[in-house]
Amino acid sequence: MKNTKEYLIPFIGLKLGKHHFEYQISNAFFEIFDYNEYQDSNIKVNVVLEKKSTLLELSFKHKGFVNVPCDLTSEDFDLPIKGKMKLIVRFDEEYNNDNEELLILPHGEFEIDIAQYIYEMIVLSVPLRRVHPGIKDGSLKTEALTKLNELTVKEEKVENKEEENIDPRWDKLKQLLTDK
Repeated sequence: MKNTKEYLIPFIGLKLGKHHFEYQISNAFFEIFDYNEYQDSNIKVNVVLEKKSTLLELSFKHKGFVNVPCDLTSEDFDLPIKGKMKLIVRFDEEYNNDNEELLILPHGEFEIDIAQYIYEMIVLSVPLRRVHPGIKDGSLKTEALTKLNELTVKEEKVENKEEENIDPRWDKLKQLLTDK
């Protein structure tokens, strides 16, 4: 993993109370983690650090878009994303990040690296199934979508033909049900 200096928050010199931090995330940020899932990204992350006498509370919020290919048509589109996350930082004898909502730092630490938390929050807010909004409202016209529509129409016609070619013996049996 590359250097994440700009995502280090030195909390030792901060006064008690709330402190606001703002980050603009682009694809360069994801390159730090060797993650190249998005063609483009523009995400604004707001972090509020509330320093208390015995612990730190971090509130993360993000809003923006990632440019991803559609799962159905492979067309690239800007997918809007947003989300939030909370993190509590306590101090104890040794480092522990087993819990996703609680980070334990050893006494004597003076800064916290939030890059990993920002990365996880953004990646987890992107849905697994990515469908172009033009498919839902019918405004997207692509070659792949046209071909998909042609194939679905043909399947419906095939089902109708199968119903027409029913064995005449079944008609006699159906009459028994309706003659009651």
